Amino acid sequence: MGEKATKGTIVLAGSLAQRPGVGGHTWVFLQYLLGFRQLGWHVLFLDALGPDMCADAAGDRCPVERSENLRYLAHVMERFGLGDDFSLLYKDSEGRRFIGLPRGDVLERVRGSALLINVMGFLTDEELLTAAPRRVFLDIDPGFGQMWRELGYADVFAGHTDFVTIGQNVGRPDCGVPTLGLDWVTTPQPVVLEQWPVRESGDGRGAFTSVVSWRGPFGPIEYRGRTYGLRVHEFRKFIDLPRRAGGQFELALDIHANEVNDIALLDANGWERVDPRRVAGDPWAYRDYVASSAAEFMIAKNLYVQTGGGWVSDRSICYLASGRPVLAQDTGIGHFYPTGEGLLTFSNLEEAETGARSIRGDYARHCKAARRLAEDYFDSSKVLVRLLEKLGVG
Repeated sequence: MGEKATKGTIVLAGSLAQRPGVGGHTWVFLQYLLGFRQLGWHVLFLDALGPDMCADAAGDRCPVERSENLRYLAHVMERFGLGDDFSLLYKDSEGRRFIGLPRGDVLERVRGSALLINVMGFLTDEELLTAAPRRVFLDIDPGFGQMWRELGYADVFAGHTDFVTIGQNVGRPDCGVPTLGLDWVTTPQPVVLEQWPVRESGDGRGAFTSVVSWRGPFGPIEYRGRTYGLRVHEFRKFIDLPRRAGGQFELALDIHANEVNDIALLDANGWERVDPRRVAGDPWAYRDYVASSAAEFMIAKNLYVQTGGGWVSDRSICYLASGRPVLAQDTGIGHFYPTGEGLLTFSNLEEAETGARSIRGDYARHCKAARRLAEDYFDSSKVLVRLLEKLGVG
């Protein structure tokens, strides 16, 4: 449950209810909520839904009260001791209402908060945003929102007072992510170590795994004469890694059945595929899947690679915390983290093969190094304290 809250309130706004049954996405928000609570803060989670988003367990449209969206959100909040610390803002043709913590209590806690942290600007309700003394935009997809604004597509940053990004190279001259003239605070993502204990690691003969979407919600971006693509555009470059490196490679892969050519390509090259809803459909199954893996093989979105933004996957830090080595495509993280032991990076197929063989060849050493990296660089008790210091919050 963490320490007793004594420091005031931090509000986190995100999109958990929109993606029920996606355990890894859920952990993105839990790491902040549980991490801040462990530091002694009261926390409040704000979510939002419209009627076109609500579906039952079979995928059929239904009222929000019977939706899997609400059931999943409420279940997760309750299991983690946050049952009194969330509110779902539901808007339909008849107006808006708050499910969970009522409107008056939400406004009172938002007005008295130290910060409202708005993940990717997901919360757009003007009354709630203007009630917060400080509105922090938290950028977890560095490059997308910035390019959208530069191209005139959308401005997700409007109305915020502070700007935080997990792209740790943002603002450096060698980084391709536009700064928009904003004063960016950079931070790693946090992992709550007590939620991710080290488990018996075995001999390293198990599968290198990852929990990923083939394309995701955003399409490629044409920006200043270059095309910035998605994970699929990078993954194809490494498609024959299982045949070259040997051993088992498994993907809990969200890929549409219409992607017949890519599915055939993956199967032909030895990639094993499992249903992410089955193995990682809630926070607990996701945690077990990560811990049962030998290591992570992480391919980044093409945009992250091309811009060199210094992005590290929220999945990767969970693997590291569990004492599982990570073989990650390089996004320019060498400025911030030691690589080569526990966390190995690659830029081409040959480096990926070498990294996989290195991990399997000295597995116990890499497992120990992985956990040390999580403790030294991603521990929520360190990451979130530093973030608050950068934002001038005691």
